[in-house]
Amino acid sequence: MDYRQSGVDIDAGNETVRRIKSLARGTFTPGVLSEIGSFGGLFQVPPDATAPVLVASADGVGTKLKLAFMSGRHDTVGQDLVNHCVNDILVQGATPLFFLDYLATGRLQPSVAEQIVGGMAKACGENGCALLGGETAEMPGFYADGEYDLAGFIVGMVERDRLIDGKTIVPGDVLIGVPSTGLHTNGYSLARRVVFEGLGLTFDSHVAELGTSIGDALLVPHRSYLKTVQPLLPRRLVKGMAHITGGGITENLPRVFPEGTAARIARDSWTVPPLFTFLQQGGQVSDDEMLRAFNMGIGLIIACDARTAPEVIAILQSSGGAGSVVIGGVVEGNGTVEYV
Repeated sequence: MDYRQSGVDIDAGNETVRRIKSLARGTFTPGVLSEIGSFGGLFQVPPDATAPVLVASADGVGTKLKLAFMSGRHDTVGQDLVNHCVNDILVQGATPLFFLDYLATGRLQPSVAEQIVGGMAKACGENGCALLGGETAEMPGFYADGEYDLAGFIVGMVERDRLIDGKTIVPGDVLIGVPSTGLHTNGYSLARRVVFEGLGLTFDSHVAELGTSIGDALLVPHRSYLKTVQPLLPRRLVKGMAHITGGGITENLPRVFPEGTAARIARDSWTVPPLFTFLQQGGQVSDDEMLRAFNMGIGLIIACDARTAPEVIAILQSSGGAGSVVIGGVVEGNGTVEYV
């Protein structure tokens, strides 16, 4: 017996590494001190940092991966993963330094791994962070044939006096919503049940009100807000930010509020994209459930002083945040979100 007969193909693993080395190397920044293949990735904190705080996060793509399996398109989930992680540290004011991934599958296919890593490399390049390394694990008998799991780990940095923690948020502050590009990476278990089980659609089914196939609409990559928000950070206009992921506005916005504050959100202050309306009507999903499962077209919420809100919106509009709008305000309360 040998390892290949047991389901692990070392040659396929070596071929995968060969394919992804150049992809990762193309993202390297001046801080990278190691090569792909080292036991550990080396990164030097920028020498001009005075009081650096490292901000780290880990996440996955969730059941959106099922759409990649259905379609055979594996490049977008890598973008989803990186952008999600970038946003998670951005809300605390951090700029990404480097990213690592974990890819596990039952049978390693170098061409599929290359697509996945290609998507990650593209997003890392767009966000200015290095794809420093990762792990590709072949685990026969653990995953169904043709399926895999994907997770990412990001480290960023912010100067201590620029850290955004929400502690200065007070009643009377304004909440600004920045549009999402779709479902991003959350709510897909419910969306798949509505679309493929409830409505009986296939990945390629055309949906007139969306102007595209349902599969293409659901595969739109998670948006990175880094370039949109970055111009605000040196101006110290942001008091707090919430990345609207699993749990929607209802669960995520309170995570940035100090004690004694809450949110009042005006439901008619933004136009909900057609995809969410289609899912709600198709699955007869309640309003409350929609607001907890999906971002409903708002992927990021920024809390700022009411007096500076016009300036914040103008900066957002000029840096890729078209459609950013005031969606509510901060009130006295116990960390809840009230919709009016």
